[in-house]
Amino acid sequence: MNANTARIDQLREALGGAHPLAVNKVKDHLEPYVKAFIENAPFAILSTADAQGNCDASPKGGLPGFVKVLDDKTLLVPDIGGNRLFQSYENFESNPKAGLLFLIPGMNVTARVNGRVSILDKQEMLKRGLQPELNWRDENSNLVQGIVVDIDEAYFHCPRSMQFANLWDADTIATNKQISIKALKKD
Repeated sequence: MNANTARIDQLREALGGAHPLAVNKVKDHLEPYVKAFIENAPFAILSTADAQGNCDASPKGGLPGFVKVLDDKTLLVPDIGGNRLFQSYENFESNPKAGLLFLIPGMNVTARVNGRVSILDKQEMLKRGLQPELNWRDENSNLVQGIVVDIDEAYFHCPRSMQFANLWDADTIATNKQISIKALKKD
């Protein structure tokens, strides 16, 4: 046991261990309510790391349900043209694992999915009839490829962090919109 593992074990013991409900919520497949959450989510964050542990978190968005639930063990994330850095894909070359965090505006819970990734080329995506499902488009809003995620873990994450941040508070959102508009006007 290394020093870091011992420290984590000490923290768990000092804090009373993981709550049984938290431990039992982690499944190797999509429970119906997690599946329904993903099918209604317009936003997800895709997290990856290369073999050396260099991390990347990439936002993904579209119409609710843009991430396709293929079955209880498999998701398909469409890759829409973006900054063309392909950092996640570089990470997949040496570490084919990813984590997804799904959000629905106004809801304090999130859904988390961790799994193993394979890439589906654009032609296969088109054969399946998949097209970008977006609220907004520009000249770069084209389908590039797809990310197939074979699920290792899927579960809801409790609302505490959203409550700590007061993320969906309408007054805060209105204030932030004004700050953003003012910042843009200065340039």
